[in-house]
Parts: sequence; C-alpha cells; structure tokens
Amino acid sequence: MTRSVMARFALVPLIGAAGLVGPAAPAAARTPASVPALAPAAAASGTELYVSKVGCTVAGNGTIEAPFCTITQAAAVAGPGQTVLVQPGDYRESVTLTRSGTDGAPITFRAVNGPGLSTAVVKVGKRRGANGNESAFTLTGVHDVVLDGFLAAGDGPAEGVLVNGSSRITLDRLVASEYDAPAAIRITGASEHITVSRSYVGPGRGLVVDPGVAGALVTASTFTQSGITVRDAPGTKIVGNTLETDCTLAVDVTGTSPGVSIRNNILETATGPLSDAVACEVPSEATAIAVSAESVPQTVADYNLIEPASGGPLYRWGATEYTGLPEFVAATGQGGHDIAAVPWLTATQAYERPYYEISRHSPAVDSADATAEGVSRTDLLDNPHTDSPETPNTGTGPGYHDRGAVEAQGLVTVREIPVHHKPGGSPLDVTVGLSVTAAWATDGPVGKVSRSWSDEPFRRIGRVGPEDRQFRRAGKVCETHQVSFNDFRRVFGTPVLTCTVVGATYTPLPPQRVLDTRAAIGVPGTVPIPANAEVVLALPQVNGLPAADISAVVLNVTVTAPTTGGFLRVYPDGATLPDVSNVNFVPGETVPNLVTVPMTNGNLRIRNTASGTVHVVADLQGYYSASGSGFRSIAPLRVLDTRNAGNSPLAPNTGRTLDLTGRIPSGATAAVLNVTVTAPTTGGVLTVHPYGTAVPVASNLNFVAGQTIPNLVMVPVVDGKVAIQNVSSGRTHVVADLAGWFGGGATDVFVPFGLRRIYDSRGEAGEGWPQSPYSSAGIPVPFLDPLGDKTAPRPTALVANLTVTAPTKGGVLTAHPNGSDQPTASTVNFVAGETAANHAIVGVGDEGAIVLFNNSSGYIHMIVDQAGHFIAGTP
Repeated sequence: MTRSVMARFALVPLIGAAGLVGPAAPAAARTPASVPALAPAAAASGTELYVSKVGCTVAGNGTIEAPFCTITQAAAVAGPGQTVLVQPGDYRESVTLTRSGTDGAPITFRAVNGPGLSTAVVKVGKRRGANGNESAFTLTGVHDVVLDGFLAAGDGPAEGVLVNGSSRITLDRLVASEYDAPAAIRITGASEHITVSRSYVGPGRGLVVDPGVAGALVTASTFTQSGITVRDAPGTKIVGNTLETDCTLAVDVTGTSPGVSIRNNILETATGPLSDAVACEVPSEATAIAVSAESVPQTVADYNLIEPASGGPLYRWGATEYTGLPEFVAATGQGGHDIAAVPWLTATQAYERPYYEISRHSPAVDSADATAEGVSRTDLLDNPHTDSPETPNTGTGPGYHDRGAVEAQGLVTVREIPVHHKPGGSPLDVTVGLSVTAAWATDGPVGKVSRSWSDEPFRRIGRVGPEDRQFRRAGKVCETHQVSFNDFRRVFGTPVLTCTVVGATYTPLPPQRVLDTRAAIGVPGTVPIPANAEVVLALPQVNGLPAADISAVVLNVTVTAPTTGGFLRVYPDGATLPDVSNVNFVPGETVPNLVTVPMTNGNLRIRNTASGTVHVVADLQGYYSASGSGFRSIAPLRVLDTRNAGNSPLAPNTGRTLDLTGRIPSGATAAVLNVTVTAPTTGGVLTVHPYGTAVPVASNLNFVAGQTIPNLVMVPVVDGKVAIQNVSSGRTHVVADLAGWFGGGATDVFVPFGLRRIYDSRGEAGEGWPQSPYSSAGIPVPFLDPLGDKTAPRPTALVANLTVTAPTKGGVLTAHPNGSDQPTASTVNFVAGETAANHAIVGVGDEGAIVLFNNSSGYIHMIVDQAGHFIAGTP
C-alpha cells in the first residue's frame, strides 16, 4: 500500500484512538551540545517500567503485565538505564525525583503520547487548591535524568517543572503553562548542563534560568505569550526556538550572564494574527532580544528572524535600544545574518500540544546556522532538517536548517507491507514493513509510527520503519499502526490493521504421567472426580519451557472406574466451557483418548459431565511451541496389521518393533499413528513408545477381552522405528494406520482453533438425519481467518475429536482428505448402541474439506469437535 501526503497540510485528527501503548528505546545521555532524535522502538525488556491508569493495581511491580498506578511509584525504584513508560491519562500527583542515573545511562521518564484527543496524552499535576504549592515535577540534587513528553501543570503558584541543584538533566517534548507561577519551567540552584528541548511553553512567565546555573540549553522549543529569562547564568544557549510573546519581551538576558548564544530563533513580539501582525500599544515592552551590559561579553546573537511589526526595539544591547537591524549590526557587530521580516508563522491547534508551522516561502527556510552549538538533531515535531528545493540555501554548515522550532516539510510517500511471517525466522516470527520516502532531501528519517501488537496491552511509539516480532503462542497475530509527521499532535489517515496467522511446531516427549486421581499425581488427594465437577491440572512449564511459550499440549487422557456413563471435557483454564467431548465412557469401562488442548495460563480443566464419579489419568505426549518440528499429513496408510498372513498377534507382556523406514523420511522426529487393538484374549493396556527405550509407566490403549478399540498416538521415532508393548497376560492383534509425521523436512505448523463443535449430524434440536450405511459426508474445515476475508492460510490438516453415537450396527468410521481414494483404514471403531470417539489428524483435501465414511451396515450419528488445524509453513 502506498500513500502520499503533504506532511504540513494534510494531517487529519483521529476521532477514536485505537491501539495499545508501548515503549520507544531508552534515551541516550544528552549533553548541551546536541539533542538526539528518538531512537527506534525497542522490544519490551527488563530495562523498562510501566505506569498506567488502566489495568494497574496497588501491588503492581511495573511490568507490562502489572504496571504501576502512579509515576511516583516508578520514581521510587527506577535506576540507571531504565525507562519509565507512562501511558496516557491524567495523573493527579506531584512527582519528586530523588534517584539519579549515570553518564551514559540516565533514568528516563517518557510519556507515551499517541494518536487521539486529549485522552491520548499524559498529564501530570494536582488540582489547584486554596493553599496548593507543588510542582508537577521537582528534580532536586539529582543527575542524569530525562523527562520526555509530559503535560506538566503545577499547583497554585508553583512551577510546572522545577530543576534545583541538579546536573545533566534533559526536559524534552514537555508542555508547561503557568499563569500564576513565577515560571512554567524554572532551572535554579547552581544546576549544570540542563537541556530544555522540543518543548512547548504556554502563556505565563515562561522559562526562567536562575543565578548560578551553568551551561543551560534551550533548543527547538516553542513559546506562546511567554519568553525566556536568563539571570546570572553564563554560557546559556538559546538555539532554534520560536517565541510569540504578544507584546512582551521575548529573550531577556539579565544580571551577569556572559557567553550566552542566541541563534536561529524566530521572535514574534507583535500582536494580532500571525500573518498580519500589528504594532503593540506599548512598543517599548515588545523587545525581541535584551542583553544586559554585564552579559554582553562573549554573548552572540545571529541567524535570528525577528518580526518588526511590534514597533518596539528589535534589540536592547547593553544600555542601547535598536529599532532597526542595520544600525544594530553596525554598532555591535552582532546579528550579521539576522533577518527583520515577516516569518509567516501559522498557529496549529493540536489539542493540548499546539505549535507554529512556517510557510514554505518564509525567510526562515534553509537559512539557519547548522553549526551552532546546541542545534537539535530534530525539530519540535521530531522531524529531520529538510532541504526545500524551492529556496536557496543561505545558512551555514549543511545549509538547509530552518530557523525556529519547526522545519518546513515537503511531500512524503508512505509505503506499507502488511504483517507476515518473517522468512528464515521461527514459526512464530513475523515482520511488518513501513517506510516513508521524502521528496525533499533530509538529514534523517521522517515521521513516527504508533504501533500496536495484539499480544501487548500498550502501543509503541518509534521511528517509521520495518519491525520484527516473535509471538509466544500460535494463532491470530495482528499489528495496528498510525503514522504521524508532527509527533502525534495529529496523525496521517486512520489506523491501519493487518493480521496474519502463525503456527507452532511440535516437540514429542516420552510419555510422562502428569495426572492420576487414584494416586494423588497432579491433584492433592486420591478421590475420584465427583459428578458434574472438575479438577485443575497445573502445567506451569513443560520440558523446561514456561506455559506462556506453549501453544498447546497433547495428552493421552484415560477414564477409569466410572460409576455411570458420560464424557469428559478437557479445556484451557479461563475459557468458556466448550460444547465438546473428549472422552466418552460407559459404567465400569476404562477408556483412553488423545487430547490436543490450547494453552492459556498454564492450567487445564478436566470436567466430568456424568452423574457419577470417575477417576482420570493423563499422560503428557508432547507440546506445540516456537521450537520443534513441522508436520506432514498423508491419507491414512496401513503400516501394521498383525491379522495378515505371515503375521501373528502380540504375545503376553511382549513388545514388537514397527519399522517405518521408507514410509517416513529420515530425520522424522515423531509418527502420527492410529493404533487399534482388536481381539484381545484378556484385558490390559497397549503402550507405544520410542524404539530402544524402556517401557514407560503410561498407556495409549486400555482394553478388555474381545474389545476393538482405537486411539491416536503421536510417538517419538528413533532410527525410523517405534516400539509397541502388549502389557497384558493375553494375546492381542494390533492394527496401525500412519496419518503423518513430524520433522524430516516437514513444514506444516499447528494453529489452535477451538475447542469448537463444527459438525453434528443430530442437528441443533436433534432433528438431523443419521448417516446411511456405507455412505460418506463431506465436512468443510473451518479455519482461523482474523479479518474474515478468506485471505488467511488455508488448512492442510484438521485436528479434531471424532465421535460416533447411536450406531444401529457395529462398524468403523474412516476419515480421509476430500478427493482422495477411500483408504483401507479405520479412525473410529464402534459397536451397536455405544458411543465411541477417537482423536484424529486428517489431511484437508479438495474444497477445504475432509470426508467421513460410515463403513457399516447400520445408521450412525457423527460429531466433529475441532481443536485446531495445520497450515503450510514458510521457509
């Protein structure tokens, strides 16, 4: 997507702010000589603390998950190199900063002002009271601190921001306005190297630099009906500011303040509309620059643009007033590059952070001294210096710095690339493209972006550019952004939302028992689960990986000793109870089934829907995450049938090796098999485990004499082989159908999408028709489609629980991809009158569907409960 805009004129306000708020990179240490531009947005890390009016708690620890409620809380713990990210809101507090950073690692307090109305900015300060007298921010005796982006209002006669006896302090992008106080911002108490940059000072007494302050810098800032006062503060630098005073003194250097530098400023001291300024009633009070006699030595005034319409003196230099520029230059040798002319300012009301733009034809354009000490790398709106091709370059240095706080900008083109999987990254890595091309030459990047990621509660503000991100879990991932060319006082266009789907890879594990209600494993006692009750299975980590990084787990869940018939529901903690079933059982029966469950907070819930009690055993088989193996599905392929000629049943308490070499690729990490026990002579269990390993204390199939029962198995592969153990005193036949494999070059990834019922032949009110004997039904496979426009990746395989209920005759249900030949395989085996279920991974075929074939002489009802699906991975 490519968009063009005249950055100065085509900015439109956002009516409804959308998105989250988040960090830009920690600010670098700043010196009076230079104010750096904003660094690219940084990922969340331990160097960041969060403050928010929304989602905070008294016990918050400043993390993105548990932000502080007040800035004061963060100020009490922030240390060198940390950035406190304050989200939009009205913070009714007076913040006193007592902790210091270090040279090169300051403590940064950053207001994350974003697109929107006044609710999208950070305001700090108490309500005014009859006896109130507190500044919004007070910095006393501290060093290496940055305040960035706040709207600061003092209480009563107090300054908005007070810096006292401190050093290496940067006040950046502030808004301060105090009618009653002696100053909106005051620097006092022998402070050193204090920078006020890219800030707005509103009506009142402006900025005051008190006696004893050394090396202060005021740059790229705007003053409305206020000015700058320097008292006995040698070496102060006033560079690249815009001052509109409405008939009052703009820059007043008093006392003994030698060596002051006043360069590149625009000074408008007249009254009336900016484009048609008129003389003041008391012209003598409207001096642009006043320097006391004691301050004249080493003080420089040059490259300033002064509006002469006030009728008052342009300069008061020592004891002499000068109403004309030539006489001032001739008498003092100063102001050789000053201009006395209409600056062509335009006031822009940007909610609570107004500013002045300059016309593209203003004499301020490309006429400043780029070498002046203290020149800001970016302007008030955080834009670079820009070379207008329409204006000759008359300044020094690079030659295209503008005078005043705001640079004129030209046409820009915005190019957007929607969020997509990052080539070469992990399966959960995504990237989004965003670039701005400027028609005019610049000395830095143009514009900023407010970017929101769907897995974070706060947005991020940073430079326009591409950004990579790794999500912790598979599923829907979205990015929302807005571009601004004036530091989010206004925005370019409406929020742009793009989404994609990312999937996870699988890590198989040797079976691990994580729950057994008979033996107090995973639960505190040995009592069965009561009727219509549930237990919580805690899995805070799996294989050393925290639950937050796990998309889904695979469990073999076994019901034993049920006193009545019913079914289990296994679902993520915090989710709505899903209308699905995972294990169906009848009284006294032991029944296993594989379960794939999405993860949320590390806890799973297992609900017994029966009217009686039941014991439950769960064996962990593997998990899906960013690091594992991809999947390849195939139409079911029979790879073992001990009933065939030349074969024999498994003898009591013996094992057999199933060699899949030639059927799965070398390097495969796990095989997906539908394993069926049939004609067992006694009851027992069947365990499928990695070849060459000891038989684990876990089961895949539990059976009784004469029963035919299947279960899906996802078993690790060793040298292309798996082991099958008959743990019983009798013989049993075993059938295995290969449904796919993980690893060995396979690239499909898993997307949790459910748990949800996607097909039920009984219908919503039981009015549906059963499936006829020896007939098929095509089932379309729903897939995660974040924007609902069918552009999301289509499923390659379905992960679901398939249930047969109310069968009139025994038989088998076979699932296979739509369009493929009917395989000689079984998915669910059932007998007349009994409900049977089996987990399945079924390749998705033509028209995005699977086929269910009723291979019996009777009628059946079929149910499909989806847990997710696979999608094609990308290299």
